[in-house]
Amino acid sequence: MEWPRISIVTPCLNAAGYLEQALDSVLGQGYPELQYVVVDGGSTDGTLDVIRRHERHLAAWVSEPDRGHADALNKGFARTSGAVMGWLNADDVLHRGSLRLLGRLFARFPEMEWLTGQASHMDAAGSVLAVGPAREWSRLAFLSGDYRWIQQESTYWRRSLWDRAGGRLSESVGLACDFELWVRFFRHARLHSTEGLIGAFRYHPTQATATRLADYEQQAHRVRMDELATLLEAGLPLRDEALWAAAPAVLKYDWRTRDLQPLTIERS
Repeated sequence: MEWPRISIVTPCLNAAGYLEQALDSVLGQGYPELQYVVVDGGSTDGTLDVIRRHERHLAAWVSEPDRGHADALNKGFARTSGAVMGWLNADDVLHRGSLRLLGRLFARFPEMEWLTGQASHMDAAGSVLAVGPAREWSRLAFLSGDYRWIQQESTYWRRSLWDRAGGRLSESVGLACDFELWVRFFRHARLHSTEGLIGAFRYHPTQATATRLADYEQQAHRVRMDELATLLEAGLPLRDEALWAAAPAVLKYDWRTRDLQPLTIERS
């Protein structure tokens, strides 16, 4: 199988406490077609020392002031060319083998334009605390408020979808720039799921999600309401009814064939 190139961006700012673990979780997988870019916002702690220890394995890195999280990501993605894309924040990690899992899935299922894995969470020390079930996602449910959580650390997409959806993250949204990107992706493609583990979100006291969760929720709500208002003004167009339905299957490991198969999810 020809492995697709996977482009990953890690934005960071004064992240010396966790960045090494994030970099090791990506670079240590030995994925043959990895393009990894780190964008630092001008750190004043030991972040740059961590980056320099790994720079020979990076496709590029930059350290300079930016206008925030979305701006840093846009600068990073502009330096990439991979057919598959995603980002990993400096305090999170990828699970072992996740890049080869992504490579296999995107190579085998060309109709799949974006994919998310089972949501997983860990504590500050790196112990996995919880793993959520694989589930179906639909645009209709998402816009109706069922969006907790399309886990950003576990979500990857094709560059062709990124380009059709505008080719950048919105700098005007704030913390919920990932949510706003999912809204745009849903305009063009259905979100697929896999039971495999891809990324892990780390809980720690100083993270923005912990200290500004109410801000994130308000921003996401505003984006969702704006999208619904636009659709209502257009008469809720259903030109492509498939975009409103869930993807037809969750990609599950079949022990009989020893391979990943698109199997219908079991509903309770």
